[in-house]
Amino acid sequence: MSDEDHPSLYAGRGWKSTYMTNDKNVAEERAEKQGTKLEWIGNTAKSITDPMPAIRFDKENQRKTWFNSMVVGYNDPRDPEHCDVNISTKLANGEPLSDTVMQDCLRIMEEECVAIPWKKGDVMLVNNLMVLHGRRPLVTPPRQILVSLCK
Repeated sequence: MSDEDHPSLYAGRGWKSTYMTNDKNVAEERAEKQGTKLEWIGNTAKSITDPMPAIRFDKENQRKTWFNSMVVGYNDPRDPEHCDVNISTKLANGEPLSDTVMQDCLRIMEEECVAIPWKKGDVMLVNNLMVLHGRRPLVTPPRQILVSLCK
């Protein structure tokens, strides 16, 4: 994660926005509470987590869900400005995910994406464990998030 946001990228949030701080020490503390370790490469944070299952079972909905953020760390070699193999998503054995696999994943995500036509006054409640963000540009500002519900 760079220190700045890049809204046009799938993983567009920088570490400052992700951890809501400008302080690297605070970011590390907040990441640790989420089970993530940060390693610093200049002002870029390399986010490290233990291997996780890609499929989870949501007890509340009695459904399996693909719960995986591998595309967040994908560095598409076709985008050299934002491609950094030092911060790419890797398999548990340390090898990077193949570009073919990642392109297939991104293609499927694009095919399954549903765009919600926002209108003034709309409210949306999303089960973040059941859906994946499309990472499209947001509606024209200003947008307000009035409440964030967590379990």
